Amino acid sequence: MKKFIRDNSLSLTFALLFAVSMAGQTFFGYKEHLKELSEGGADPVSVLQYLSSGHFLQATFENWESEFLQMALLVVLTIFLQQKGSSESKDFDTDEPVDREPDPLRRGAPWPVRQSGWILAAYKHSLTIALLLLFAASFAGHFYGSLEDENLQLRMAGKPAESASEYLAGSRFWFESFQNWQSEFLSIFAIIILSIFLRQNGSSQSKPVDAPNSETGE
Repeated sequence: MKKFIRDNSLSLTFALLFAVSMAGQTFFGYKEHLKELSEGGADPVSVLQYLSSGHFLQATFENWESEFLQMALLVVLTIFLQQKGSSESKDFDTDEPVDREPDPLRRGAPWPVRQSGWILAAYKHSLTIALLLLFAASFAGHFYGSLEDENLQLRMAGKPAESASEYLAGSRFWFESFQNWQSEFLSIFAIIILSIFLRQNGSSQSKPVDAPNSETGE
C-alpha cells in the first residue's frame, strides 16, 4: 500500500483535491440555488434533485469544458509551435524523444505499439483524441445545463422557455464559455512565458535552476 501511494501520490492528491472542491461546490451551489428558487417563488429541491439541475450541470461542465480545451490545444500546438527557453516547449533544434517512431521491440512498450494498422495509428494520437472527446462531452453538458437553468429562470419570471437553437444564438452560453476559455489560455500563456525566466527546484514543470534562460524544454 505504501508503494502504491508513493507511486501514485500526484494523481491521488489531485483526486482528493477534486473531491473536496466538488463537495464544496455542491454544498455552496445548493445553498445558492435554494436562495434563487426562494426569490423566484419556486419550490425548494433536494440535494439529489439539485445534482441533476441545470444550475449544477452548467457550473460543473462549464469549467471542465475549458480545462479539457486548453489541455487539448496545448498538446496539439506543442507539436508544431515552439517557445524558445520555455520548459513547456520542444526544442526544434534537437531530436526530441517524443518525435521518434514507436519501437514495438522496446521493453515494456504498450500493447498498441506492438500492433499495426489503425490500432497503432489511433494510439499515436490517443491523448489528443481523449481530450477532445472529453471537451466535446463537457461542452454538451454545459450547453444542456445552461439551457435548463436559463429556462428555469424564465419560468420563474413568467416568460416562455427558449429552444436550444434560440439559446445557442443568444449571448449567455457564449459569455459563459469565453469567460472560462480566456482564463485557461491566460494561465497557459503565463506558464509558457514565466518558465523561461523563473524556476522551481524539484518540479518536473521547471527547467533546472542552473539552466540558461535560452534552454528550451524541461
